[in-house]
Amino acid sequence: MNEQDGPSVGFEGHRDHLRAIAFRMLGSASEADDAVQEAWLRLAGVDNAGVENLGAWLTTVVSRVCLDMLRARRSRREDLVGQWVAADSGATGQVSEPEEEAVLIDSVGRALLVVLDRLGSAERIAFVLHDMFGVPFDEIASIMERSSVATKKLASRARHRVRGPTDVDAAELSIQRQTIERFLAASRAGDLDAILALLAPDVVRHADRAALGPGRATTVRGARAVADEIVIFGANARFADVALVGGVPGILVAPRGTLRLVVTFTTARDQILEYELIADPSRLRQLELAVLED
Repeated sequence: MNEQDGPSVGFEGHRDHLRAIAFRMLGSASEADDAVQEAWLRLAGVDNAGVENLGAWLTTVVSRVCLDMLRARRSRREDLVGQWVAADSGATGQVSEPEEEAVLIDSVGRALLVVLDRLGSAERIAFVLHDMFGVPFDEIASIMERSSVATKKLASRARHRVRGPTDVDAAELSIQRQTIERFLAASRAGDLDAILALLAPDVVRHADRAALGPGRATTVRGARAVADEIVIFGANARFADVALVGGVPGILVAPRGTLRLVVTFTTARDQILEYELIADPSRLRQLELAVLED
């Protein structure tokens, strides 16, 4: 940068890129904005003549800010998972997402945000910078004050966790995925006929108490009873995404990118035989979650 330039010169050209990086690292639009603002403040406080590559400098700064924020978050985080049911009265549709945040979530993928949130802070930074933004490992190593070898290992571990294992072969996985995607689409639309077409006549819906509002049974049997319930309580399907749960396709419900509910399925061919709603925080923490590859 020319030392005659003010700090705002060129910064706006990098703002969207920095926000994209920060959002993937933090999973929160407001926190991403805070990180970008902090990068702006730090730029305003340095000698512009010493910044040779503004884009690289800003990426380094916002990444370090995000790393600090992730570490602070994990040290003070309280488990809020179980509060969703109380706020939402058993998926009655009271949860909302600001439009801009919903666009950001869609641009990244709801399931990916959930899985990224399960990574360690260092793993998340290394994976986001390298795998999602193509930053060389030498630069990431400098940002994280680690060796390039250590940084590569962090990204590799993160990549393995994001992709996850699968317990079914590719052909069967494709069939299961299509079934769950059709189920999710029908639930979003409240399409009773489409839901019934996917459910086995003797389908069973199980749920833990954390997933249910007052008066709802932990077990419901029969296609019509289950389908009627889905039509009534399926409003939060708009916050859902298909992902790998324990190596097979399932559904994550994550308003504002924060995991609140997991749905696991037992299927045969293209029918759903059984499924379970899981919202108990201790059970959610034990689930192995990964992103389905396109």
